[in-house]
Amino acid sequence: MILSKISLINFKNYDQAELEVSPFVNCFLGKNGMGKTNLLDGIYYLSTCKSFFNSVDTQNIKNEEDFFVIQGEFDSNDSRESIYCGVKRGKKKIFKKGKKEYEKLSDHIGLINTVLISPMDTNLIYEGSETRRKFIDLIISQYDKAYLQNLIQYNKVLAHRNAYLKSLQQGAKFDALSLQIWDDQLVVLGNKIYSQRREFIQEFQNEFNVIYKTLSGGNEHSQLTYKSQLEENEFAELLSESLHKEKYIGYTTKGIHKDDFVFEIQDKPLKKFGSQGQQKTFLIALKLAQFKHIESKTNSKPILLLDDIYDKLDEERIAHLMNQICEGTYGQVFITDTNTERLPAYFNQKEYECFSFEVEQGALKMN
Repeated sequence: MILSKISLINFKNYDQAELEVSPFVNCFLGKNGMGKTNLLDGIYYLSTCKSFFNSVDTQNIKNEEDFFVIQGEFDSNDSRESIYCGVKRGKKKIFKKGKKEYEKLSDHIGLINTVLISPMDTNLIYEGSETRRKFIDLIISQYDKAYLQNLIQYNKVLAHRNAYLKSLQQGAKFDALSLQIWDDQLVVLGNKIYSQRREFIQEFQNEFNVIYKTLSGGNEHSQLTYKSQLEENEFAELLSESLHKEKYIGYTTKGIHKDDFVFEIQDKPLKKFGSQGQQKTFLIALKLAQFKHIESKTNSKPILLLDDIYDKLDEERIAHLMNQICEGTYGQVFITDTNTERLPAYFNQKEYECFSFEVEQGALKMN
């Protein structure tokens, strides 16, 4: 899918904006705080049904307005898809393809794939395991509908089981049969997800290693490790063994919702032992591996969104990435930069099509 046109109404700091974009490179240029990143987030919204930066939909509505709307036109081969996202205070979020509203937002995932590289990627290193699980889950969900449905159903069953455990904590009578209903479903779904994650990490590790080696000059060893309670134990046994404790604390302590993905460099935790440069390189490699993995699974290049990339890489690695962009490796690309001349000059020199837009206080001007 290639974005050809996007419009925003009351989205973050934009009253109203509409722009036609290049199928190759698009640069959003201007000082910090002007709205460059918000444009990337608008594109990300149309892909994933949510913001990359703020998961509370209504907090993305401009000031005291009642709603926001994002619309995009996407081209694929000889067809065009119109995607609509609308959020109104007190109402459910609406997503449409053409004029037809989705019954479930999950039905939209995978139609338009994006990869966003942002300074906020450091959350993958410093925040808890849930952040890393969500990152991995989104990658797999963009090409595997069965995985996404299993994950949604697992979380629903888990919520029911936790509600039952909470009722026991509050004095309800224990009913083994009621608990077994939730346990049986949780085990079937959890085992499927565990197997799918294991298969994913085996493939993804190889793609990540190649990119990290290129970016780092091949002088460092990096590793992604999947950690799960199901590695050495049967899920059903874990649930049975933990039941006594869970009756008192009121929630489920065992399962794939406790999985983690460990980042290491030179066989040591990246969080504790990685330098700032090593962490930046690791995260860039992680996101570019995400791009390559989705491309290999879908036979289509995702849209690549690069936010403040000059803050993440040194000149040598920037040059390597830009050369790959000009070779068409990453398809349609959107880049933000505080320097209004650097990117247009580079792509003009390479004779590679680049649309550049200056952004100032939510207003756009095409150069």
